[in-house]
Amino acid sequence: MWDRWEEKKKKTRRARKKKGDYTFWDGFFDLLFWVPELLILPLRLIFFLFRGVGKLFKDAFDFIP
Repeated sequence: MWDRWEEKKKKTRRARKKKGDYTFWDGFFDLLFWVPELLILPLRLIFFLFRGVGKLFKDAFDFIP
């Protein structure tokens, strides 16, 4: 009975250790997904900022008779 208990304890320890590991490939794929986002985000922000300001001025000039 004691041997069975020890073997079960080893299995659960191994499973617990492997469960939360962050591997090299996890980091690599995270980097692959984040790099394009970080490069495109400033361009999108500038685009929407100018678009919003342009709509604001267009609406202001339409208001003037």
